[in-house]
Amino acid sequence: METKTRSKRRAYVGTDSCVACGCCVKVCPLNAISVFRGIAAKVNPERCVGCGKCARECPASVIEIREVRP
Repeated sequence: METKTRSKRRAYVGTDSCVACGCCVKVCPLNAISVFRGIAAKVNPERCVGCGKCARECPASVIEIREVRP
């Protein structure tokens, strides 16, 4: 029997375009995102599960959900 494994996903912030509005911080259910020095959002990869809530909420559309390669 073949076993399917679910690939892991993580959020990535395009820090060059991030406006540090904090919308992603407010919607993250695992507190995996913080605004670093008022400049840009930063994702804690150990907490992020790639749910995509932050990417949907981002008004600047600078957050992507990507597959994590082992």
